[in-house]
Amino acid sequence: MKRNWIGGEWLPGARSIANINPSDTRDVIGEYALADMAQATSAVAAAAAAFPAWSMSGPQQRFDVLDAAGSEILARAAELGDLLAREEGKTLPEAVGEVTRAGQIFKFFAGEALRAPGQVLPSVRSGIGVEVTREPLGVVSLITPWNFPIAIPAWKIAPALAHGNCVVFKPAELVPGSAWALADILSRCGLPAGVFNLVMGKGSEIGAALLEDPRVAAVSFTGSVGTGQRVMQACMPRGAKVQLEMGGKNPLVVLDDADLDVAVNCAVQSAFYSTGQRCTASSRFIVTEGIHDRFVDAVVARLRSIKVDDARKPGTDIGPVVDDHQLAIDLEYIQLAQAEGATLAFGGTHAARNVDGQPGFFLTPALLTQTTQTMRINREEVFGPVANVVQARNYEEALALANDTDFGLSSGICTTSLKYATHFKRHAQAGMVMVNAPTAGADYHVPFGGRKASSYGSREQGTYAAEFYTVVKTAYTAA
Repeated sequence: MKRNWIGGEWLPGARSIANINPSDTRDVIGEYALADMAQATSAVAAAAAAFPAWSMSGPQQRFDVLDAAGSEILARAAELGDLLAREEGKTLPEAVGEVTRAGQIFKFFAGEALRAPGQVLPSVRSGIGVEVTREPLGVVSLITPWNFPIAIPAWKIAPALAHGNCVVFKPAELVPGSAWALADILSRCGLPAGVFNLVMGKGSEIGAALLEDPRVAAVSFTGSVGTGQRVMQACMPRGAKVQLEMGGKNPLVVLDDADLDVAVNCAVQSAFYSTGQRCTASSRFIVTEGIHDRFVDAVVARLRSIKVDDARKPGTDIGPVVDDHQLAIDLEYIQLAQAEGATLAFGGTHAARNVDGQPGFFLTPALLTQTTQTMRINREEVFGPVANVVQARNYEEALALANDTDFGLSSGICTTSLKYATHFKRHAQAGMVMVNAPTAGADYHVPFGGRKASSYGSREQGTYAAEFYTVVKTAYTAA
């Protein structure tokens, strides 16, 4: 039984949950303790008690903790990647890559602990000096999703600790293994008791303690729009700081002058790899009429060569959908799109078992054509290996269609025209823009986040993380 980490102790939960392998549902990875409301409240109390000392800790102490965590993650990348692939369904190379990224994130923010920003300025008044510094907030609740079970926790936990905050971390209960492994590493890296706490549990059961407790100064959440809105509603009345990342309906524009091979690679990588379970995935291919038919044919040809199988099997391109609930959602949207007039050009077939007879949640990547902007498949996030093609007359119409969405996380364009690439970078209504590159994928040292319904609050990652995890203080000193 894997337990919760609260106040420097491994504690049993009120009950437990089985961690199931989506590539083989007969495979139980382990039993993980689920915290109840009382334990979640205890975690907040432990973090609050630890904050006064940790907030005054020196940068070397913080560096040492985060650097040690990053080193262990990187040293165990193969082992942790296997665990991640087994519990979430990413292919093994993708899973090892995600673990490596988590280690790099901890290493980066170890350095940030030594680079605390600040300014010393002259006052406009004679004989007065001004110092502008950043200070930690206090207790922060970090709530993470199932699709990146170690990278997203890393890019929330590492900056929170680097800037002197204390953490209560609640991972998605669907993928507790990677979260527990990360907590285990942090428990042995020299953190004082209570600075970091892990509470595994259902949001419906322990969410109130993480969102409404007056000792929680800030909440960083990544997940669905509906849950994000409930997080905001719980935090705003008491003035807690909120950071929300809530998904997207990301477009990839393909113009007539695009390199077809580049466009197909961007489309397939963006929409279907990681089983399409990425908030940055391109789910809308907006293709101008001169290249439309060739693009569709080429994407279908590429999809025919893709192997859907056990995430840990060599040669697998796409693993399973994460669970039966998400699989049902994917299939429902495919059926709905066809009912609204779309054509299923490829895929969308559920296989209950792979070629080895393993029961799992396997779904061939689905490409829908003849879709229109009013169809629900082009308005709502599916979060699976499902992409839709919309035909546009020209660049101007393609840009308008790309921006015609409630979301604004990532947006891409494939073109050989510097004119259109430059114009698109400026006019795409998204937090991140990709030119001739997949929309999925982001560097850890630069800001991550979107606009509209995709995001709320300051950006994650890089130096911009300080905007959320610190508060600015201006001090005046008379000579």
